[in-house]
Amino acid sequence: MNLILWRHADAENLPASLALNAQADLARELTERGRKQAEKTAQWLRSRLPSDALILSSPAARAVQTAQALTPTPRIVRDLAPGANAMTLLGAIDWPGNVQTIVLVGHQPALGQLAALLLTGQEAYWTIKKAGIWWLASRRREDESQVVVRAVINPDLL
Repeated sequence: MNLILWRHADAENLPASLALNAQADLARELTERGRKQAEKTAQWLRSRLPSDALILSSPAARAVQTAQALTPTPRIVRDLAPGANAMTLLGAIDWPGNVQTIVLVGHQPALGQLAALLLTGQEAYWTIKKAGIWWLASRRREDESQVVVRAVINPDLL
């Protein structure tokens, strides 16, 4: 299984008066910079993904807009919303049982925690930059499950 963790691109800030409003947070959209980041990253992904890759997105507007740079119709998964944790993300993708390539568009800190969990066996607060990609693959070698880092991409380097 190939798993691509893609953090949403740069998004609007919330006014201080709405900082704790979950609905307002879900409605935040990408900035102009964020749209450019998403498109550059999607272009890089598009040339490398198999045609049957499954694109899953958080329901937050900024994540959906990021995913739409890659496909017009990403699958919206409520379990990927802000506030999710690494174990919730794992359940949503059926790692490592799913053989399909999955692009998971979501949020910090859950994406970083999931990367840490898969690579070290423990959750930790790793940071994935906005619009950044961590491409992981699961494989079996000599009856041992392994996770391989295929790529770590920062949109500023594209």
